[in-house]
Amino acid sequence: MAPIAVGNSLPDGTISYFDADDKLQEATVHSLTAGKKVILFGVPGAFTPTCSLQHVPSFIDNAEELKSKGIDEIYLISVNDPFVLKAWAQTYPHNKHVKFLADGSAAYTHALGLELDLTEKGLGVRSRRFALLADNLEVKLANIEEGGDFTITSAEDIFKAL
Repeated sequence: MAPIAVGNSLPDGTISYFDADDKLQEATVHSLTAGKKVILFGVPGAFTPTCSLQHVPSFIDNAEELKSKGIDEIYLISVNDPFVLKAWAQTYPHNKHVKFLADGSAAYTHALGLELDLTEKGLGVRSRRFALLADNLEVKLANIEEGGDFTITSAEDIFKAL
């Protein structure tokens, strides 16, 4: 399956997350993104060094400025269960805007065409690192990394498209 690209519509799929009241929720991606200008960025895994120290902080630290440029929501998606993502989110106590979404079985990642098979490293199927900008479900920017790179998917890279 070809990776998601500019001009495509975001596929629908079910993800899970903990809400502000610490209740486990399931939602469809379309219910979270329809009618909004959103950033959806994906990482290979929770608590991994590049993801934890660079990728996620780039969006947390720049969230206010991204919102000032018309972004309604910023979503992080990872092929981990919602309990792992809840624990990971708690390591960023100053985060107010980035919502951590779990794609535990990689079904949504597969729908995006962005699987990364790390079975040989003992990690199973994960997500390629990516950053998408979508407006009312239409992909306006699709930055997708190769391998373990982190060169085109930071918040700073999204600013260039706004």
